[in-house]
This record gives sequence, C-alpha cells and structure tokens, in this order.
Amino acid sequence: MNNQQTIKNIEIQIKQLEKNTSTNKRLKLIEELCSSGKKGEQSLLNYLIDRRIINEKKILLIDGLIFEKLYKTKNQDIITKLKQYFSKGIIKLNNNLTLNYQPLQDLLINQNFQEADKLTQEYLCTLAGLNTNIESTRKWLYFTDIDMIPSEDLLHIDLLWQIYSRGKFGFSIQRKIWMKNSCKWKIFWHNIGWIKNDIPCRYPKEFIWTIDAPQGHLPLFNQLRGKQVLCAIFNHIVWQQTYKL
Repeated sequence: MNNQQTIKNIEIQIKQLEKNTSTNKRLKLIEELCSSGKKGEQSLLNYLIDRRIINEKKILLIDGLIFEKLYKTKNQDIITKLKQYFSKGIIKLNNNLTLNYQPLQDLLINQNFQEADKLTQEYLCTLAGLNTNIESTRKWLYFTDIDMIPSEDLLHIDLLWQIYSRGKFGFSIQRKIWMKNSCKWKIFWHNIGWIKNDIPCRYPKEFIWTIDAPQGHLPLFNQLRGKQVLCAIFNHIVWQQTYKL
C-alpha cells in the first residue's frame, strides 16, 4: 500500500471513530489505527490536540480512549509529544476548585483504581468539612455531610473516573444504573458487583480493581453502613445542573 492510500485509509478510520458511539467499536478502530504505525498514532494525537487544545471542545469519552492508547505506546516520539501537549493528563482542572485533583488524575491515568478509590474517599471527607473539624475523628461520611460537597468538585471527581475508565466508573454511572433499576438497592448492588450470592463483598480482596470490573463497580461506598450516604450522592444537586468543562 502506498503512502497516499495509507493516509486516505487513516482519514476514513478517523471519520468512523467520530461517528461511532460504541465504546468497543471505538476501541477496535483505535487499535487498528495504532497498528498502522506512527502515522496512525500521529493522526490520533493530532485529533486529540485539535479537539482539546486548538478548539477547546468539551471533554468526551473518545478523548479518554485515545489518550489511554497513546499513553501506552512504545513509540518514543509519540510519548514525547503526548507529554508535551498533555503533561498533566487529558482533563484540564479548573483553578477555582476547592482541592487539587491532580494526584487523582495521575492515579487514574495509570489505572491504579484501588489507590484512586482511597483518595476519592479522602477528598469527599475533606470537601464535607470533616478534616477541618478538630473534634471529628471519623473518616467516613454521613448522609447529612453530602450537601456540603461543592457541585463543581463532585463533578470533576466524577469526570476523572469516567474519562479514565472508558466510561465504566463514576458516581454518575452508578446513578444511571440505580435509576434504571427503579432505585432498588439490592438489584443495584448485584449489578455493580458489590454483592455476590446475596453476601456483601469484603474490602479489599473481594472487589475488582481493574478495568475489567462490572459497569459502576467503582468508586466504592460501604453499603454495610446503609444506603443513605450513596442515596444522598445520587440526589446531589450537581446532577440537575449543567457545567461547562
């Protein structure tokens, strides 16, 4: 195949990538583009730069899928350029957020989901004011704490989980599953893999800390303390608001 034909095929695949909404099909197309060598990977990188830097378009799942694949490439030129343009990751964190979520972004980029889960719980406790209350020694949330969590911070935490998990993890993903099952908790816990044979999974060994976990499996909340905290998360005002990221 000559060079001109190769470029034409790559252009066709990029257009297919844009039109397709199936995560699995997109992943397959990205794999095919990368298998064509540096030209394919460079076309994906150019697409990412055009969307996120030049045109500053809203972050989408496709951005995370491409970033994940390019981040794992063995092509040093692509790695160098990727770090040049996206040194901190594909998500640009707003300066007006309450906390610095770069450590969470770093963990999720490397799919270190167990540590990312721990850090997420720490963030939520801090946002709810537990770490600023000298008299408080608890490191878990009550449902009454949830309203204290700022919407934009919760949205960014959720976005980080979504983008770096191929759209599998995050509070909003869990909320959709919960609502799809008529808000029935036992069905919800079963569907996301928190219960097996009607017995709650034990932390941490019985949970799945990889991208192969069920949809909505992460981040965790301790269902043994009841459903009120997670219910409060799912009913947080952030899901009724619209933010530009």
